[in-house]
Amino acid sequence: MANKNAKLRLVQAGAMALSLLVTGSAFSQQQGFNTVEAAKNGWFAEQKRSATWYLAQHKKLSTAINALQPQRPGVVDAYVVSIGLDSDAVFARESAEAAKILARRYGATGRTVYLAAGGDDKATGAPQGSPSNLATALAAIADKMDTKEDVLILFATSHGDPLSGLAYRDKDNAAGMIAPQGLADLLDGIGVKRRMVLLSACYSGIFIPLLTNDQTVIVTAASSQRTSFGCAPGNDWTFFGDALMNHALRKPQKFDAAIAEATGLIMQWENTLALKPSRPQVFIGENARIWLDVLENKMPTTASAKVGRPAISNN
Repeated sequence: MANKNAKLRLVQAGAMALSLLVTGSAFSQQQGFNTVEAAKNGWFAEQKRSATWYLAQHKKLSTAINALQPQRPGVVDAYVVSIGLDSDAVFARESAEAAKILARRYGATGRTVYLAAGGDDKATGAPQGSPSNLATALAAIADKMDTKEDVLILFATSHGDPLSGLAYRDKDNAAGMIAPQGLADLLDGIGVKRRMVLLSACYSGIFIPLLTNDQTVIVTAASSQRTSFGCAPGNDWTFFGDALMNHALRKPQKFDAAIAEATGLIMQWENTLALKPSRPQVFIGENARIWLDVLENKMPTTASAKVGRPAISNN
């Protein structure tokens, strides 16, 4: 996102931080630490965390999970997980508002978990947006839902890398990556086939080949070879988040119309700023319409109000 060179420096810094965090450990005794393989295998590192921090995280995540309402037999219930994986403030803002928008649109109030890196921030009170908390939240939701009837909606926002996937970073306290294979293993492992995956990150199109099935909907901010834009820390939204969440999905319009509006806005903003097109990607499984139509037929009949500054205003 944002300036391509700046974005690459951020991801490279995250990869370097991940390598540095394992220096002196058993991992560093191997011939080399491969961040791509680490991401694929779900490996990440934390440091400078106190015991009280871990206890606070445990309490916050437990509270969020315990508050989840059970599924209703005979009803297609949506469960939402919205996560900001990088501690740059734009990702916390975007994931927080996305959680509200998706919960309202798909009737998932009381069935939504919000996570954000730097989640001990008093302004959010959210559990940490880490790979381990994401895995725990997803497993807890799968345990609550009827995996054959209900739907999982996952929104994730962060920096992205064309080889390693989504970046996890919390200042100098944590670093890691979630690769396509790692996310696919996680979702397949909890047994949820009915799922909508919305990924706001550069190069996020690399996730599509490994996440697809006939019951899945996937929308990514960029193709596997392109950056996306708007991830400056001071922003309220990325381009993708602003277009899809803050504009299109707030309105009582069908999913296809929302996608068309969002991709059109992104193209317009990129053209205005003479940016190389990010080329958002969309996949809809052949049987996904079955549950998508059920959920969309129950969406609110009025639009909710947009919040924050337009993503293009700070670029």
